[in-house]
Amino acid sequence: MPVQPSPHIRSTSPPTAAPSAVVATLRAAGCVFAEDEAELLAATARTPAELTAMVDRRAAGLPLEHVLGWAEFCGLRVAVDPGVFVPRRRTEFLVHRAAALARPGSVVVDLCCGSGALGAALDEALGGVELHAADIDPAAVACARRNLAALGGRVYRGDLYEPLPAALRGRVDVLLANVPYVPTGDITLLPPEARLHEARVALDGGADGLAVLRRVAAGAPLWLAPGGRLLFETSGRQVPSAVGIVTGAGLVPEVAVCEELDATVVVATRPPGRPSVRADRVDRADRVGRVPPYGAGGAASGGRPGG
Repeated sequence: MPVQPSPHIRSTSPPTAAPSAVVATLRAAGCVFAEDEAELLAATARTPAELTAMVDRRAAGLPLEHVLGWAEFCGLRVAVDPGVFVPRRRTEFLVHRAAALARPGSVVVDLCCGSGALGAALDEALGGVELHAADIDPAAVACARRNLAALGGRVYRGDLYEPLPAALRGRVDVLLANVPYVPTGDITLLPPEARLHEARVALDGGADGLAVLRRVAAGAPLWLAPGGRLLFETSGRQVPSAVGIVTGAGLVPEVAVCEELDATVVVATRPPGRPSVRADRVDRADRVGRVPPYGAGGAASGGRPGG
């Protein structure tokens, strides 16, 4: 099966000339950007033997970012371990929107954090924030801790809001929730790089792709500060349903679209004068069984659509 292109990887250092044999091997495997990928692999490998091993893994279909061990996101080199969701370039638009609405020192929660790329990029853009992140996948949590340690970010493992410190309730200025939104039935249509090499819980958004969003939106008013904002990515066709979900949770939505990156972001604000919901009300909503637990039964953790 041909290897899918990885146009969201861009080198941040001068290219290293790659042997023509490397380019030929990658091209034969179906890598559309064989020359660019060969330069990145040659620049990353420490020995000829390591380069050969990396080329073999890439030719076998492993995502380039997993072979390299990093991805570039918003100009940062973010560590990405095997199986951890690779941050997409289109999601940079979500960070740009958050940076335009937040301020240095904001309390930020990166929910469904994956590698922690969004929180790290927002911290960089604002010159420092109080950063918290959470994911249900242990591999993602370990990766995020490595990426956020130098920033003083705290990373928790658990189901959505469950592992967050209670002291954050009503204090969150920016809630980044890069929830999965691929409908379960569409998972087989994803590129093999995502479908075969990224955890299922990082991709599957439930029957209509909005299962995790419903739970995030239901809990958001409890955690957001007055005027705080929930930001999440969705597909164009899901916008009406997504807007309805956050409106039903008492948030005021705005939709932002970036045609260049093919990205759609919903910004949902907690009105300043509206009190937060009671915790037991959110707990009851979770218990009625309308939405499966985060990361179980097809509803996913820390994930976004592939491609």
